[in-house]
Parts: sequence; structure tokens; C-alpha cells
Amino acid sequence: MAAKKSPALPRWSLAVPIIAIAVLAAVWGRTPAVWLVFTIIATLIAAVVAAVHHAEVVAHRVGEPFGSLVLAVAVTIIEVSLVVSLMLSGGTSASTVARDTVFAAVMIVCTGVIGLCLLVGGLRHHVIAFRVEGTSPVLATLAALVTLTLVLPTYTTSTPGPTFSRSQLVFTGLVSLTLYGVFVFVQTVRHRDYFLPADVGNEAAHAPPATTRVALFSMGLLLICLVAVVGLAKALSPSIEAAVIAAEAPAGVVGIAIALLVLLPESWAAVRAAAANRVQTSINLALGSALASIGLTIPAVAAVSVLWDLPLALGLPAKEVILLALTSIVATLTLGGGRATVLQGAVHLALFAVFLFLAIVP
Repeated sequence: MAAKKSPALPRWSLAVPIIAIAVLAAVWGRTPAVWLVFTIIATLIAAVVAAVHHAEVVAHRVGEPFGSLVLAVAVTIIEVSLVVSLMLSGGTSASTVARDTVFAAVMIVCTGVIGLCLLVGGLRHHVIAFRVEGTSPVLATLAALVTLTLVLPTYTTSTPGPTFSRSQLVFTGLVSLTLYGVFVFVQTVRHRDYFLPADVGNEAAHAPPATTRVALFSMGLLLICLVAVVGLAKALSPSIEAAVIAAEAPAGVVGIAIALLVLLPESWAAVRAAAANRVQTSINLALGSALASIGLTIPAVAAVSVLWDLPLALGLPAKEVILLALTSIVATLTLGGGRATVLQGAVHLALFAVFLFLAIVP
């Protein structure tokens, strides 16, 4: 029997990245008018769809869990660049931007993305299965990193306020980077089988994988799409900020809105995987994204803070600490059994709604 021919990339997936970058170049540094805001939103959505398509091409070529890791790390690196640029341009007024961004990313992923994946998967397939040996260690790592970077600074006594001293900041950055490095080694080398879909038979239903050349081309287009997504999200930030001010909502809502836009590619990819009964892939995407958000962002902002002598407030207020602790407990109970239904999805989405509501009405 002749081998199936590798599918070619559709034309729209080639055109969208170019159009998105062109729109980004046209609006960068400008305050967009109302009609331009809708153009940016439409372009951003198209870039998200194209990014997910190219991520799936790469993922199918390299296999799981490498595919999930590629998308999570790519999005996080660009997100880190955005946070660092805001820190350098904002000076002392941007001391909490890293904390707010990381906290929002963790809450969005662990409540909103996971909740939506479990709900969609549960509605379509009733009971969904995933590997406990792949979720429990990641949750333990995530809990350790979140506590070390976002909770502990509030209770240290070397410096006043929710901050670390320089030595504590360097130590925390090294520990965060080390733990993330160990996670990547375990996920991709030592215990890769822990992160493979529980029903490996699903892979047989996929189309033939792309050639190496096509996969590399898709990787480049994926990075272009992600740059466009983050850039367009930043271009929308003045309009979002104006809307927040008009609604008399807290300033932190702007960071949450931007984080939601930046996380769109991973969220879409995770929900699509859950709908196809590949929940393990969804969880790999979600938890991997949360880990990357801390494990890569904190060392980067720590280095910037030390080198440029910028203030960096990492400790969360009491309300956010309680939400984080509740989310950690619920996620551990949900993902610690290897099976879930729509109920667990509903609980996570309820926490997500609480997170958003209390951000608007603190």
C-alpha cells in the first residue's frame, strides 16, 4: 500500500501571518480609532486561528508532549518580552506588572482553560480520562513555584512590603528556572510516557504528519502569529484601558484582559484537543503554560530588576492568596483521580467567574 502524502499548508494559513504583521506595523504606537479597533480584533482572532493551526502541524510532526511544549514556551517567551519591555519603559510605576501578569495567567489557565476543557470534554464524551502520573507531579511543581514566587515575598522580613531582597530575588529566580528545567526534562526525556494521551489510539485517526521542511516552515509562521497576537493585544490595551476607566473598574482589569488575549492560542488549542477526546494534550497545554509563565517570567524579571535596579513587588494581597490556595486545592482534587466529568469543569469555571468578578468588584 502506498504511503499517504503529507498534506500541504492551506493558503489562508500562509496569508494570515503576513496580514497580521502588516496590521501590527500599521497600528503600532498609535491610538486606534473605533473602526480600527474592530480591525485589530478581527486580525487578532485570525492570527489566533492560524497560530493554533501551525502549532497542530508542528505537534503532529514532533509528537506529544513536544507539541504542547512548543506552543506553551513560544507564547511565554513572547509574553516575557512584553512584560520586560513594560518594566523597562514604566520604571517604578511598573513594579507590580510581572506579579499581576503571572497571577492572571495562572488563574486563567487553572480555572478558565482547564474548566472549559473539562466541560467540553465531559459534555461530548461523558467521562474523560488522563494520566495521574502526568498531572500530579506538575501540580506539585506549580504549587511550589506559585507559593515561592507570589506568596512568600509578602512574609519575608529582609525588605519592607511584598518584595524580596536582591539575594532572595536571585535565589528565587534560580530555583524557578531549575524547577522548570527539571519539568521539561521529565516531560520530554525521562518520563515522556507519563504525558502521552491515555488513549494512544486517537493518534491513528490523524492525518499523516507533515514533512520536516513543512513543520519547520509552520514553526516560523507560528512564531510570527504569536508575535502578532501579543503585539495586537498590546495595541488594544489603550482602548481596553479607556473602557475600564469608563466603567470605573480597577486598573488590574486591564492586565487580565491583555492576559486573556495573549493566552487565546493555547486556550483554543486546548479546547479543540478536549473536544477530540485528547484531554491529556489539553492538560499538557494548560499546566505547561502555567509552569512556563512562572518558570520563565520570574527569572527574567528578576534579572531585569537586579541589573537595572528596578523595584519588583511579587507578593500578592490576602484576597488573591486565598483565591490561589483554593484554586490549587481544587485543581489537585480534580486532576488527582485520572477521570473527570462536567461537574469538575463547572467547579473550575465557577472559580474563574469568581476571579473575574472580584477583580472588577474587589
